[in-house]
Amino acid sequence: MRYEIRVDGHMSKTLTGAFPELDHVLMSGQTVLYGSVIDEAHLYGLLARCRSLGLRVLEMRQLPE
Repeated sequence: MRYEIRVDGHMSKTLTGAFPELDHVLMSGQTVLYGSVIDEAHLYGLLARCRSLGLRVLEMRQLPE
């Protein structure tokens, strides 16, 4: 499964480094993290990581294969 997680603001290099399994792109006041997610536990782990880093998730969606 491929997912996109859109967070508020431009994440620093240090913050994006906390998500080594995902690629990212900065666009219009947001950071988009995207990539393969192994299973539901991995997805919830990514969201928990966002929360623990104080990131505000604006949108999360599954991408077409």
